[in-house]
Amino acid sequence: MPSARPVLPTVRRRGTRRAHLRTVLMAALLPLTLTGCGAADDVPEDAQARDLGSQDVVSAVQEDARLSATLPAEYRESGVLRVGSAVGVPPIAFSPEDGGPPRGVDIDVTDAVARVLGLKVQRTHVSGASLITGINAGRYQVGTANLAVTEEREQVLDFVLYLTDGSGFAVRDDSALKQVKSLAQLCGLRVGTGTGTTFEAELQTASKDCVADGGKPIGISTYPDAAAHFLALRQGRVDVLMTSSSVLRYAATQQPGLRYLNEIERKSVGLAVKKGSPLAGPLKNAVDHLIEEGTYDRILKKWNLRAAAVPAAEINPGPTP
Repeated sequence: MPSARPVLPTVRRRGTRRAHLRTVLMAALLPLTLTGCGAADDVPEDAQARDLGSQDVVSAVQEDARLSATLPAEYRESGVLRVGSAVGVPPIAFSPEDGGPPRGVDIDVTDAVARVLGLKVQRTHVSGASLITGINAGRYQVGTANLAVTEEREQVLDFVLYLTDGSGFAVRDDSALKQVKSLAQLCGLRVGTGTGTTFEAELQTASKDCVADGGKPIGISTYPDAAAHFLALRQGRVDVLMTSSSVLRYAATQQPGLRYLNEIERKSVGLAVKKGSPLAGPLKNAVDHLIEEGTYDRILKKWNLRAAAVPAAEINPGPTP
């Protein structure tokens, strides 16, 4: 549980300054919200199947009265958990071909957590750019977007660890590239990634290092959604994709001609809540409950994400597991 925060003096000027600082931090973080998600209709075409992820592993989860009793009264009385979800590609969160409700590991985990706490999810589809502001404005009590935990984000949000993910790489089957051990191997190559993601920032830094070391820069091409960068790879406009390893590993099982390489630097991924939210503790305990009783493993097995499992939930973990 987070340590209790000291009560600050009610000095208007200091409060204004703190609010301004938080606003600045939020604005700085918005371009780097997602570790890798696209818009709601951006499921790669080869992955669009009616039964993709349709098996139910959540509805049998029962409320744990001991844990639901730890919720603040306002949550128990409303019976609702307002979740803002970025919906993009499998296995994270996506809209199925039949137009039904979204599916994915983020959907299953939040639904199961809500059931443990005796709550019903009220889900809103949001873009990464509005998720952080929506959480801090109180429109959503929990945010999911395959969010990597960073020190900067932990200044404006609290996180409950529930997964790990890595920086992954994929190529066409005819590529000579077998493995990426460091971003220095990408010097002189054309790399596709998502616009405004953490991967874009990492590639920009690596490209500068390439030039500083006397090599060629990385040709970075960014795309607003996952479908666009998969298409760019298939059409030969980029040599390699860099994005969430969970997304690329899963896509390689669905898309002919796509070869997943490997990942580097696994990162902590968390359910996001407002800074200081009393919901963080119950969420952590609910995730731990799901780990202990087996639903957590069933969810990850369904989405081929057992490699992303954590042994226990944690509030505000370090950026790397």
